[in-house]
Amino acid sequence: MKGGHGVEKNNSIIPPHGGYRKLKTFQLGQLIYDVTVRFSDRYIDKYSRTRDQMVQAARSGVQNIAEGSQASATSKKTELKLTSVARASLEELRLDYEDYLRQHRLRLWEKDEPLRKELVAQKCVTSDDVARWVVQVKKGVYGPYGHNGHDGRYEEISANAVLVLIGVACSLLDRQIASLASNFTNEGGFSERLYRVRSQTRRNQL
Repeated sequence: MKGGHGVEKNNSIIPPHGGYRKLKTFQLGQLIYDVTVRFSDRYIDKYSRTRDQMVQAARSGVQNIAEGSQASATSKKTELKLTSVARASLEELRLDYEDYLRQHRLRLWEKDEPLRKELVAQKCVTSDDVARWVVQVKKGVYGPYGHNGHDGRYEEISANAVLVLIGVACSLLDRQIASLASNFTNEGGFSERLYRVRSQTRRNQL
């Protein structure tokens, strides 16, 4: 996971912050959001409440990663909280996709499905990249696709592809949250930094 904070500040009280666009979790979250909007437009009724829930969950994931990174300047606790909210939103979205597959009697890929690794290896950046990969799978570029002799539908491949991306994002977020929690425990937050800077300033004045 790439480090994620932005322009250096001269004042040591305010740590580097706000560089969320460099975070792998943000980049993946944004991709998941774009693909979810595309999936919802194509496969879910526009009047369905599920459609709104999925899009909002995807948006919440990416927005909270960004807001958490920005908030880190003055509150590591808020950063940790918002990053955890992002993780929970993506978990909610994961369940929505799994529900879609189950309710439409489509196949949920097993953990050992080779296409999972194939998708990760593609390092997709845009929703167009993911869409092209889905078409390639359907055409059999990676070998015959189907289950019990039946060809998979595009929405089945697409939903499973998003689930793979969500799985990677959640794994990275778990590591990010663990790192944030460790740093907060060891270094404290804004109040602790402010105290240290004030103490150092007083010592220097003696």
